[in-house]
Amino acid sequence: MRDLYIGLMSGTSADGIDAALVAFGDTRPAVLATYYTPYSPELREKILGLCQKGDNEIQRLGELDIILGKAFALAANQLIANQSLLPQDIKAIGSHGQTVRHHPHHPHRFTIQIGDPNTIAAETGITTVADFRRKDIAHGGQGAPLVPAFHHCMLSSGKLNRAVVNIGGISNVTLLPKNTPDTILGFDVGPGNVLMDAWIHLHLQETHDNHGAWGAQGRMDPELLELFLSDEFFRLPPPKSTGREYFNYAWLNKQLLLLNKKIPPADIQATLAELTARCIIDSIRKHMSNGEILICGGGAHNAFLMSRLGKLATPDFSVHSTQKYGLDPDWVEAMAFAWLARQTLNRQPGNLPSVTGAHKATILGGVYYANV
Repeated sequence: MRDLYIGLMSGTSADGIDAALVAFGDTRPAVLATYYTPYSPELREKILGLCQKGDNEIQRLGELDIILGKAFALAANQLIANQSLLPQDIKAIGSHGQTVRHHPHHPHRFTIQIGDPNTIAAETGITTVADFRRKDIAHGGQGAPLVPAFHHCMLSSGKLNRAVVNIGGISNVTLLPKNTPDTILGFDVGPGNVLMDAWIHLHLQETHDNHGAWGAQGRMDPELLELFLSDEFFRLPPPKSTGREYFNYAWLNKQLLLLNKKIPPADIQATLAELTARCIIDSIRKHMSNGEILICGGGAHNAFLMSRLGKLATPDFSVHSTQKYGLDPDWVEAMAFAWLARQTLNRQPGNLPSVTGAHKATILGGVYYANV
């Protein structure tokens, strides 16, 4: 007998909601159907506005929490309707929510994900598991990344080392050494698409660099790259995590002002792609000498970035999409939060202390029951 779960994900790029219908049974978990709904430009602007300090934040956060809760519920309901299913066919929804602040290094560390799970449960009629990160922080962890436990479940190999890299707004890596699950590491390595997206939006009014075409037209500037890589974040040992509140246009503009050098915009885009590729490969090499690198997230569609990753990884590593092992790179994270919801309902830990730095493995999230 199989159980059906829905995973809902909206990442650092804040471009929309991924909804995945996932079947769990005696065999490997499988995605049965997916649904994506983009945020309107107005809604995305509201989300990004909350990621930085501003006026009337509590009021804006409270309102957006409900707006996004309804948007998440609508996405789940549409996915269910598309498959001619009923709410009672779904065991639970796992909702990541939308991160608007993540400060794991603050004296009073905290993380905030919005998208009210009470609203999701009420409007779908399905038990919803959410707020996954704060329990890990309460136990001394970073609250991120959480997906490495799922990567371990799905992609560990006894024959070769693997590094799983999610390139969303921020890039994070999971290191899966062969035959040594007790030494799994996972951490944020730095910017993924966030800086490239901000730069192309400023100059070409595009939301992202489609297939990396604009970056491929430019030439990487070595001096600018070294300035980027001199940021203290890249020298921090794991566990570590970051977000849009750190790597954003203000960070990029500060570096450009420090360099005080005229560089063509396409060259800066090429250099930002190189930054993403370098911080990924450099981080992996610090902990693994060889193996396989599997890419998921939106960055897997950036052909220019994938090319740079492949060249930097040679000859010790091969680079592939997670599709090589049957995991669509666009749906790995949504699938992971369905898995995390199942872990919670089964009273099983969802974090890996070796990844987040938590003092213990713990059950994550709050459960918001429907129709009770």
